[in-house]
Amino acid sequence: MVVTYLGCRCCVSNRWWVISHNMGQRRKNADQLDPVRRRLLKLVAEGRTNLRTASLAIERNAAYLHQFIYRGTPRVLAEDDREALAEHLGCCPDLLRHDRSARRVARPKPTPVAPHAAPTGYSAVPEIDVRASAGPGAWNDDPEQTSDMWLFADPLIRHEFRAKPEDLQMITVDGDSMEPLLSSGDRILIDVSRQVPVPPGIFVIWDGMGLVAKHIEHVPNSDPPKVVLKSLNPEYDSYERPAEEVRLVGRAVWVSRRL
Repeated sequence: MVVTYLGCRCCVSNRWWVISHNMGQRRKNADQLDPVRRRLLKLVAEGRTNLRTASLAIERNAAYLHQFIYRGTPRVLAEDDREALAEHLGCCPDLLRHDRSARRVARPKPTPVAPHAAPTGYSAVPEIDVRASAGPGAWNDDPEQTSDMWLFADPLIRHEFRAKPEDLQMITVDGDSMEPLLSSGDRILIDVSRQVPVPPGIFVIWDGMGLVAKHIEHVPNSDPPKVVLKSLNPEYDSYERPAEEVRLVGRAVWVSRRL
């Protein structure tokens, strides 16, 4: 007597769920396929064949078309595969051809970035080449910039410096006349829109020989207007000049120093 084991009801039920689940998953995946893959499935069904038989007919492994449709490998069918498959299915090879947009995934072109572009929420401030900008005997109104840029948070510029990003420039201190507040090699941030010493403060000026930092204040009731230029280093004297003779470049609003 031959006994055939069919398995318990639980096993049969589980096996049926797996089969139903796989079929439902395939239907779901089919809805997400591109037009060529959906068309191929339709042609296979209408041609009373299957993906395994069609794969072998074009001299590929048995899982070739299944992988092409459901895994995207290969991404497109080669020309010889299209022709052999079209002959097997009795259709035009062009029905199995992807257009260029499907054959190649379009990648977004990178947005051109300016050489000194700042990330969102920050502004780039140029550093000025003092020697190149000053030139021999005169201050250049169009200062030469170095390759260095400084990034400052926009809230800091707006609320602490009370300035606009386009009005800021970074300049390196040269000399010891403002020690101990400013030392040679320090970098100071200046606001070039503020060129009136009211209230008094630290300004960068052109003294006829170069750019220097001085504490400048207006002489009250002077006519014509005069200003006092003070050095914090006691070895340097203070002096007065007519305001029209003093070439103010900008007010210092921030300093950077290497410790």
